[in-house]
Amino acid sequence: MEKLFERHDAAISNVSMEYVRDIMQRIHWNSRLIAIRGPKGVGKSTLMKQYIKSHFEPGDRHVLYCSADTNYFTTHTLLEVAEKFVKRGGLWLFIDEVHKYQGWSREIKEIYDLYAELHVVVSGSSLIQINDGQADLSRRLFVHDMPGLSFREFLHLDAGLCFNPISLDQLLERPEKFCIDVCSRCHPLEHFGKYLQYGYYPFYFEEKREYYDKVEGVVNYTVDVELTKHRSMEVGNTRKVKALLQVISQMVPYEVDIAKLSKATGIMRMTVLKYLTYLEEASLIRRLFTDLMRITDLQKPDKIYLDNTNLLYALCPQRPETGTMRETFLANQLASAGHKVEYAGYKKGDFRIDGSIVIEVGGEDKGFGQLDGQEHSFVAADDIESAYGKKIPLWAFGFLY
Repeated sequence: MEKLFERHDAAISNVSMEYVRDIMQRIHWNSRLIAIRGPKGVGKSTLMKQYIKSHFEPGDRHVLYCSADTNYFTTHTLLEVAEKFVKRGGLWLFIDEVHKYQGWSREIKEIYDLYAELHVVVSGSSLIQINDGQADLSRRLFVHDMPGLSFREFLHLDAGLCFNPISLDQLLERPEKFCIDVCSRCHPLEHFGKYLQYGYYPFYFEEKREYYDKVEGVVNYTVDVELTKHRSMEVGNTRKVKALLQVISQMVPYEVDIAKLSKATGIMRMTVLKYLTYLEEASLIRRLFTDLMRITDLQKPDKIYLDNTNLLYALCPQRPETGTMRETFLANQLASAGHKVEYAGYKKGDFRIDGSIVIEVGGEDKGFGQLDGQEHSFVAADDIESAYGKKIPLWAFGFLY
């Protein structure tokens, strides 16, 4: 245990408290069992360590942070650590990278059942399954999905501009006032292009020159390690899956041709559909359907995007298509803020949000012709600074979380 506490002290003392993401306030920390889930690189480990640093004094042995991705756990079990920790008066156990520990869910369930006084917080990949067939944690575990940075958060970190998030209903109801408030403090378009290229993963602020190498590292790790381990994807197909991602990066959203994807990558059609599901679970792509309530297994999506615009810039061999970039941004920010995003349908707008709101995406000259007869419809327009009625700047949707 002393070795774990030494590593705990080093990890907590080194974490910066200069910026703490708002998701910190949305997590139900009083719950006995919490999971923070998200793709590699979005800041899960930092968030856990920041919570400890802000709520416990240095040297407090009622709390322990450890990573399941260390040699310590090659000869020790999670259950053993929890038992020894509780016997020493431990009350809060934080386990990072829990998905890298074989059979983690069974041991976490046992820890939960044995030690009623212990709060357990784990972090893991987007791909971890709460119910692995042997240990059902669904009734015990509070899961919080953690996305990358919003445009609002990027402004705080990159330019020192602090804004409160705005709900979608508030933005749609009074967009003019919101845009005036933001533009009174900065020119958002000055920063927006930079966010689209570099602003989603927090590690941009650690080493900017190597950013795209790190983004590609996230992709490679997710495909080579996580998908093969957690979704039993054939190792021999990892290169083909990376080729699939590159093909998607060059697609325009209204052209989803599974046969074409199959031919371009050498993957069987039904396998392509299965892999698209895996890639979405891994937060590398986003599939859109016209009706989420009626989709079936291996159904062809109506639109496919990479998960965020930084992936688009990192993987696309040339400059990304402008329309694809705009739609990728809007879908990402809306979904990351917790909204249900669907394809609105041919000639009915780009997106249907929460079953009722229709949003068409375009440039500054985009009109409302495609939205005729649609109630509660809006245009998200790029390259404009102010809102005009139901025409709202695209960048404004980056303040939803």
